[in-house]
Amino acid sequence: MSKSRKLFTDSKKVIPSGVNSPVRYFDPYPFFTKKANGAYIWDEDNTRYIDFCNAYGALLLGHRRKEILDSVSKQLSKGTLYCTPTASEIELSKLIIGNFPSMDKVRLMNTGGEATMTAIRLARAYTKKKKIIKFEGCYHGAHDSVLVKAGSGSAQNGISVSDGGLDEVSKNTLVVEYNNIESLQKTISKNKDIAGVIVEPILANMGLILPEKNFLTDLRKITKENNIPLIFDEVVTGFRVSSGGAQEHFGIKPDLTTLAKALSNGFAISAVGGKKEIMDLLSPGGNMYQASTFAGNPISVSAAISSIKTINKMKNKLYSKLERFNLLFSTALDDMATDMKIPHQINFTASMLQIFFTNTPVTDSKTSKKADGKKFQKLFRTLLKKGVFIPPSQFEVVFLSDAHTENDLNKTLDAYHAALKSVKN
Repeated sequence: MSKSRKLFTDSKKVIPSGVNSPVRYFDPYPFFTKKANGAYIWDEDNTRYIDFCNAYGALLLGHRRKEILDSVSKQLSKGTLYCTPTASEIELSKLIIGNFPSMDKVRLMNTGGEATMTAIRLARAYTKKKKIIKFEGCYHGAHDSVLVKAGSGSAQNGISVSDGGLDEVSKNTLVVEYNNIESLQKTISKNKDIAGVIVEPILANMGLILPEKNFLTDLRKITKENNIPLIFDEVVTGFRVSSGGAQEHFGIKPDLTTLAKALSNGFAISAVGGKKEIMDLLSPGGNMYQASTFAGNPISVSAAISSIKTINKMKNKLYSKLERFNLLFSTALDDMATDMKIPHQINFTASMLQIFFTNTPVTDSKTSKKADGKKFQKLFRTLLKKGVFIPPSQFEVVFLSDAHTENDLNKTLDAYHAALKSVKN
């Protein structure tokens, strides 16, 4: 990685810590990407990697998907940004609502963090209350209300509450354990000023942690009984778990939903959708203000329309293929680690998986943090040497894409075999 080393030295002079997002860094320096296509990504030294990071889950359909690039190219010939309404925004909103029946209306924006920030503000505007309940290890973006005991890079860097955050903001964020309904019930019973509950229905920013049986059902029941809006943060799971996200998979209708990542397969766009009576609080019709120059920009909107249409057209084959690949992958990985007598847990669902080096089942943030991070780093480095790129943090997730082939899986399993040997030694 000689070119990446030189670029990182230069990058640190002009970019804080040399990266524009903490999750992109790993010791001693990250590789710098030159290009990507399908299931592969190339660094500046022209080394090719099989990509299982997939832009942290955004690239459900793989890099440079033809249908999407064709749609974007067509729009580029018409213009890039108008800051006026377009017919394509209506088309996209109807497509999203068609896939997510819990949404009566949708507001488009740019990032997952912007979407969750808006959803929380909507919940407060609707209830006229202040406090938000989140679950430990869930990551909902880098804004004050939710950057408390969060997952993703925040967990990787050991940051419980970010410097620069206001105490008067974080004190209104109540944190409970994921998969612990009793903890949630106690918190609700002790606090009468709860504006909303926000959750990743499948926790994908603390490694991969699955909801235990009845957890989400009970969560929906309790929030309904207490008239508390339930926000499903489906920035990761939306379109990735199914064409209707985790809420379709588990048969639950939240009051508000946030989407991003796989919504556009690699273009910057997000959305908040939900019940009409909540969504109508948004300005200019309501008094809850939210605005953005780039919201609903025609480039990202065209990508999202094409992405959803492509997913809907092939969804039966797409999701069955990804689930089959994941089962083969996770089972083989489990067998290898078991044969080598390496203590481990493998959590997997749909097109996502993660291995934890621990004897304890990983069901929440605390058990995730008990896994051996040093062993995971050994695994990551060996995989990289063998031409396989996964997210560099234990607290992220391995993502499959439609671009992966059986040959890619076989090569990756060979790489994992060598990586597990390095862990054992």
